[in-house]
Amino acid sequence: MRILLAEDESSMARALTTILTRNNYSVDCVGDGEAAVTYVRTGDYDAIIMDIMMPKMDGITALKEIRAKGNVTPVMLLTAKSEIDDKVDGLDSGANDYLTKPFSSRELLARLRAITRQPAASGDNILRFANLTLDRASFELSTPTGKFRLAGKEFQMIELLMSNPGVLISTDRFMDKIWGLDSDADINVVWTYLSYLRKKLAALDAHVIIKATRNAGYSLEETK
Repeated sequence: MRILLAEDESSMARALTTILTRNNYSVDCVGDGEAAVTYVRTGDYDAIIMDIMMPKMDGITALKEIRAKGNVTPVMLLTAKSEIDDKVDGLDSGANDYLTKPFSSRELLARLRAITRQPAASGDNILRFANLTLDRASFELSTPTGKFRLAGKEFQMIELLMSNPGVLISTDRFMDKIWGLDSDADINVVWTYLSYLRKKLAALDAHVIIKATRNAGYSLEETK
């Protein structure tokens, strides 16, 4: 999953980015509300984590602008404020959740999983397709034959494929969704990681393949 983090305090931004990337999220980080609005307009995010007290444009104003444009991406607000009125203001402005500093990384991750949870998932953090299962809490990809614990880009790519079985996903979409707007990675990395995943699927005797459609993209298809 790809996250937009809007946090002006550099030490907090670094800490949150580390926590998120270690838990297999892709992160774009900005330092003010104006930049957050711009990134949301041009990017494709699964969730937004946004501090309220930021320069140029505060988080509440940025959130209102994002919602006014019809964007329904889940938003979690972060703030040192804990008064009820502040929480109500944030939620009424369109936030999905509200986390008061200081907070534990476990609570942040649990709340993030909650606001990004897909109704189609069979179980809170489980994706299934054919005989293949992906546990988004433990990062384990498994079949009755065995399992692998995935990390980083492999996890994010198979998660995107399993969330959209049978749907063509272009190389550009992989790049945008997983590597992000600021990445200087070459497009060949997509093919490399798909190759890694294909080997793991074969080793697990998965009843699925990652099908390539020329000049269109890749899709996860059932084989049995």
